[in-house]
Amino acid sequence: MDIVAIVLQCLLAFAFFFSGVSKIAGAKMQVDTFMHLGLPQWFRVATGFIALAGVVGLIIGFWNEGILATAALWLACIMLGAVLFHIRSKDPIAKIFPAAMLMILTLALAGLHFSALTDIM
Repeated sequence: MDIVAIVLQCLLAFAFFFSGVSKIAGAKMQVDTFMHLGLPQWFRVATGFIALAGVVGLIIGFWNEGILATAALWLACIMLGAVLFHIRSKDPIAKIFPAAMLMILTLALAGLHFSALTDIM
């Protein structure tokens, strides 16, 4: 199970890194998405930095399991917000699916390290 968790951790770190950087850089797709969702562009940049903070937590998580579980929950909350904004905009399932899948994967990663999370609390 450790190998699955490490692979998932790496994949999520890459996904959120590139997503965060594209938000901060103002990639056309990100700008258009935030406009479609009715969100201000400063929120796009803030979301990018928040995602990168989660990536830092995932990287630190290679050495500290508690930070990993916390970062995974942090990123799951971001994705929950994304799912809710897509639902509010009445987007089709195809547009909601990527955010929902990332939310599920981050929750799975947090679940794999649940014991470390309970140790923190």
